[in-house]
Amino acid sequence: MPGHFEPLTGGGAAVALDDVEISIIRSLAVQLLELIGPGPAENGSGDPLAELFAEGPSEPPSDPVLRRLFPDAYSGPGGESASPGEAEEQRAYSAEFRRFTENDLRARKRENALAVIRSLDALTSENKEGGVLELSRGESEQWLGALNDLRLAIGSRLEVVDEDDTDHLYGLPDEDPRKPMVMAYLWLGGLQETLITTLMP
Repeated sequence: MPGHFEPLTGGGAAVALDDVEISIIRSLAVQLLELIGPGPAENGSGDPLAELFAEGPSEPPSDPVLRRLFPDAYSGPGGESASPGEAEEQRAYSAEFRRFTENDLRARKRENALAVIRSLDALTSENKEGGVLELSRGESEQWLGALNDLRLAIGSRLEVVDEDDTDHLYGLPDEDPRKPMVMAYLWLGGLQETLITTLMP
């Protein structure tokens, strides 16, 4: 079980984590929360109905990591070859889609990261040196979402665009300052892959 998820009876998943691994994942999840920022309710008027219908931003984030986490919904198959009119139409569709979906997407990503932090805190409250983390099916799905977001965020910082970029990372020398981030990226990928396999019917 060390280093990978295994299925639990009833549809959940379990993984053995030591204190260092817990510290790394928890720190990354906290950083992800800080990057995503507070939700509308944390800055809102306190009116639940108004917050329910609150509109989100229409422009993509300026931070490249946030752009990876919250990409444009419509880029079209033409890409850069799209005509000016088509490109403008795609931007308008993307802005409209973002305005009505980004707040919910941010809230879901926050909840996933918080679920990771809470489950790790519960594990360390029982044993400071780590142990076997057992997750329900729902918690496993939240972990899967958070692991994906963490890898997207780190991959964006490492400028990973496709599989060839990932292959290049394996060959980085130990003295490369990106090496610790690369190791975290690859390790989280292994966790994500085994969790996906565990949750498959």
